[in-house]
Amino acid sequence: MGTIFANVASMRAEPEGTAAHNEPANFGTVAPMTTQHNPLPGTPKKSGARKTAAKSTAPASQGLQAYQLYVALEGVHPKVWRRLLVPVTIELPLLHVALFLGMGWDGGHLHEFVFADERYSARIPGWDMLEDVQDESSVTLQQALGARKTFMYVYDFGDDWCHKVKVEKIIALDAPLPLAVCLEGENACPPEDVGGWPGYAEFLLALADPAHPDHEDLTEWIGGSFDPAEFNLAEVNARLKHAVR
Repeated sequence: MGTIFANVASMRAEPEGTAAHNEPANFGTVAPMTTQHNPLPGTPKKSGARKTAAKSTAPASQGLQAYQLYVALEGVHPKVWRRLLVPVTIELPLLHVALFLGMGWDGGHLHEFVFADERYSARIPGWDMLEDVQDESSVTLQQALGARKTFMYVYDFGDDWCHKVKVEKIIALDAPLPLAVCLEGENACPPEDVGGWPGYAEFLLALADPAHPDHEDLTEWIGGSFDPAEFNLAEVNARLKHAVR
């Protein structure tokens, strides 16, 4: 058995248990980004009346607002990215679910959010959190973001998949958004436990070359075939929808 497959099969440094473009759907009206922490801007009505605009900034209206996020997996080729809508009030534990499902991960690994010098992660019973890592429970994306427009989402501390997330704009929705909606994206998520971006690059080389010493083993490991260009918008949204049932 070759080196790549041996690395892939043994890769897990953390405990267990812990296409083409698609036109985005019309989920509502775009509201401008703000540099203020609270309240978030609403969407002005056609009349432009001051009272109506003021009402749109009340906390109750935030349930009908969403961040449009551009999520890109760093270090891989072809580029893997998704464009998602999530409620501005989404808490970080649910954002983790939206991100790993939206990207295509299975969700069986530890994760971390990095907002500049602030880090958040899930509290695990029986484990002491690092001093510079905060408990993510009950923290909303809006609170963690503050005036920032970008943050990092790290999935799987063994493979160390780093996702750069950019808040592109705020959308005023016509109806509440339970978890998330994927608007568009490109290319397949790498397989779990493949060894991070270096292992993924070697994995693709081995799969594409029948003469590669690891070709047969990796083809069997992945279940027969793997298309790095595969992306199915309907399947991604079905995963997201199923998660909130």
